[in-house]
Amino acid sequence: MRNRPIIVVAGEPYSIFFEIFFKSLKNKNIKKIKSPILLIGSKTLLYNQMKSLKYNLSINEISLKNIKISKLKNSKINIINVNFNEKKTFDKISKNSNIYIKNCCEIALKLLRKTKAKVLINGPVSKKYFLNNKFPGMTEYFAAKTGCENKEVMLIYNRQNSVSPITTHIPLKKVMRFISKKNIIKNIITINKFYKKYIKKIPSFAVTGINPHCETTDKFSEENKIILPAIKSLKRKKINISGPYPADTIFLKKNLKKFDIFIGMYHDQVLAPIKTIYEFEAINITLGLPFIRITPDHGPNNFMLGKNKSNPNSLIKAFEFAQKIK
Repeated sequence: MRNRPIIVVAGEPYSIFFEIFFKSLKNKNIKKIKSPILLIGSKTLLYNQMKSLKYNLSINEISLKNIKISKLKNSKINIINVNFNEKKTFDKISKNSNIYIKNCCEIALKLLRKTKAKVLINGPVSKKYFLNNKFPGMTEYFAAKTGCENKEVMLIYNRQNSVSPITTHIPLKKVMRFISKKNIIKNIITINKFYKKYIKKIPSFAVTGINPHCETTDKFSEENKIILPAIKSLKRKKINISGPYPADTIFLKKNLKKFDIFIGMYHDQVLAPIKTIYEFEAINITLGLPFIRITPDHGPNNFMLGKNKSNPNSLIKAFEFAQKIK
């Protein structure tokens, strides 16, 4: 049976996605990928970016109505064209691209069901305009679109170390509303199953506290009342886990060697360290969906559009990992 396609949504039109996409296709490891890559986005925008950046790649336009995996060519850019209003100039990120991005995502979800594909890679999207406060991030957007609300888990993955925040793109002042024993247990069990199935490894977890040094002068200690009971419950389930640890020292070198995954209570508590350590060598994976959703671990970076200087490593890692999903 022919390998299922890797579905790719181009994302924000005013971004560096096509640049890093072209660079990824030129990478020797990506050229060896057996699964065909199927891009969903604007053919006009693709052509314009290719011409501007001086890339010469063959394009294979695919009909959405009569799609057949046999028609996908590994040697070409397979694209399902999604029109956008060419009268509107995409000279900056704005709400003008919302309908275009929405159409791309909806087509991708249809294709995932139709082709039985297991992986969706999406280019970076502006949370300010496309999500417009309806969802904290694309993690929650795809969970809602697939009926998996509250099952989704964000994992920033690197082969050596990964991190996962219990809360994602929410204001810091609201974090404690979503920190619960139930959520901690759910997230860690989901990640543990993922590692065992796809990484073929029983991972070790380190869990941070939420207060500085895991201490508080308040009568209620989140570490003692929420986090520690969750850890004890997970230990009883034979999960290799310990904590809570102070977040300011958990990413010391000796701990990077000791633990595979660091669980934080909020976004920047663990994402800032992992991005500092691994830069563009990590990918953002959404677990808990009917498919594995992957995105480069960076934003649209529209200020670099057209300069041909953007680092494609995170997208390359995304494609490499996508090939592992069977």
